[in-house]
Amino acid sequence: MKSFLTAAALACVSTASFADTLTLYTSQPNADAQKTVDAFMAANPGTEVEWVRDGTTKLMARLRAEIEAGNPQPDVLLIADTVTLEGMAQEGLLTAYQSPEASAYDPALYSAAGFYHSTKLITTGIVYNTGVETAPTSWADLNDAALKGQIAMPSPLYSGAALIHLATLTGDKELGWDYYSDLAANDARAKGGNGGTFKAVAAGEKPYGMVVDFLAIRNQAKGSPVEFVFPKEGVSYVTEPVAILSTAKNTDAAQRFVDFVLSQKGQDLVLEMGYIPARNDMGVPAGFPARADIKLMDFDPAVALQNAEANKAKFAEIFGAN
Repeated sequence: MKSFLTAAALACVSTASFADTLTLYTSQPNADAQKTVDAFMAANPGTEVEWVRDGTTKLMARLRAEIEAGNPQPDVLLIADTVTLEGMAQEGLLTAYQSPEASAYDPALYSAAGFYHSTKLITTGIVYNTGVETAPTSWADLNDAALKGQIAMPSPLYSGAALIHLATLTGDKELGWDYYSDLAANDARAKGGNGGTFKAVAAGEKPYGMVVDFLAIRNQAKGSPVEFVFPKEGVSYVTEPVAILSTAKNTDAAQRFVDFVLSQKGQDLVLEMGYIPARNDMGVPAGFPARADIKLMDFDPAVALQNAEANKAKFAEIFGAN
């Protein structure tokens, strides 16, 4: 009898171990995704993580196809922006989870209902080539006639971060759509993504631009002739939020994953990767100003989602379909 019970117990343990697999879809760079997964598994012995990495747009296309086929694979998502997840939440595709770690975050950085939680801050500010005579300090400075034809920026028709940037600046009462109309009149080039914009600035082709913070700051540290500015009006931001699918097969592990990436240990990992942690009272990577000196502009994911197509259409009307 004793040996039978032992065998049965072992069988249960084996089954439980086999069943405790978490499936993650993420848009993190491969190295960052591997670090995140390894750290989570180290903190949760017995839980295995199967993960798929791709850009947010491609991941969402894959997930939509899986949903259409009635077989969505991921338990949890860790992707670029809150607007995408707000849309999923409104469709009933996410499960609300009130993480106990959320109390350490600004309420603006997570869904009040618990559908998604931000894990980092990737801001968009101004980059300029150190060969210029005039260093900008504000968004308004880019509309100076002296800078005509010298400005590059990613297109919101191509870049998700640029679309959020557009929604943020056009939603600002001091900037609004007039700001983008003035940029177009100043012959700003709006094309492609952040990478192309940064290269144009670093090469001096277009000595001023709008890009995500880490791209400029990391390359500056490697000797690139650029400076990055957090404009005085504030910065827009994307936050790589985490969310649990309503179809998750392993909800327990998914909740533990959310708690982990929001925890002090998970946020220390974000800092080690070179990003600004979303959690309050954290440090910042080398080359960044103190967190308290970085002003985040107001942003509402639900409003941005509602206006997304209209914003893209109006932008295309002003700048052309780049």
